[in-house]
Amino acid sequence: MTLAAAIFAAALSRAEIIDRFRAPPVTNTGGLVQTVADCPADMREEFLLPVARFASDVCRKLYISAGPHPQPRFPEPGIVIHIGDMRTPVTNVASVVSSRGGRKFTKIFIPSPAFADKELLAVEIARAFALAVLDRKIGRAEAEDLLVAADPAASADREYAKIERWRNGEEGAADDEDMLDLCRKVIEPGRARVQDVLRFASRLYLYPEAFDSPFCGRYPQCDFAQAIKFAGKDARIRFAAYAKAPPLVALGAGRGDELLEAARAYGDLLFEIARFKKTEKELFEMLEDADAKLNIAMEKARLEESREDAE
Repeated sequence: MTLAAAIFAAALSRAEIIDRFRAPPVTNTGGLVQTVADCPADMREEFLLPVARFASDVCRKLYISAGPHPQPRFPEPGIVIHIGDMRTPVTNVASVVSSRGGRKFTKIFIPSPAFADKELLAVEIARAFALAVLDRKIGRAEAEDLLVAADPAASADREYAKIERWRNGEEGAADDEDMLDLCRKVIEPGRARVQDVLRFASRLYLYPEAFDSPFCGRYPQCDFAQAIKFAGKDARIRFAAYAKAPPLVALGAGRGDELLEAARAYGDLLFEIARFKKTEKELFEMLEDADAKLNIAMEKARLEESREDAE
């Protein structure tokens, strides 16, 4: 640093020095979004451009799904995102509506960018977009609807992530009743993910009507191979197979042809176990056929996900 620069720096306050070396705001999406890094240099380098790109991507998809709303150029940003300097695990994202020259705009604050909840950030961006572009003030539920319409695949990712958090017992994932409804929901019509196939496979068991009355006096549950072997020893296994078939087929519906074919094959097997007319050999052949169809569904799901990861 030259002597003149040193004298100049000494005349400035610490805040003024930081401001002079602060990275300029990033403005994108036709001037709609401005991202400001109110944080030290290392955090600016790590988070400024990624947050700006994320916000731009969300708004671009919202523009596309909004229909006949051309993307204008904004003389002043309608969404201003402030990246904070906290390094502690704070996930919350906050927003406030302000006005400038009689025009409303939304300030979004990300206190701890390394830990911010991207889903919450997307919701706040959608709410700010609705105010700036659609001239509508909306709540979280409507913002989530906008995001689903704008990016079904990303919405599906969020739903699957919720299920995984619930399965892993993570705090605050959701209550059991809501998650059971979500597990039954067809998240991506016409497609089964690996998670869907695994969840379907976890249902391939029969259970007695009462926990304290095991099958054959000893089995609290049985897989379908055991059901074939013991169906003649305990009639309740046949009743359980008959009751299991319809919901199992329904669980495969809407999630792609491969999983539906597997579900129907297992359903046919369960009905035949209940009818108790086929030989044990014939039933095991049906089970092998159903297992093969399930493996096909799994392989397709894995292939599709590996392709997406590669992209």
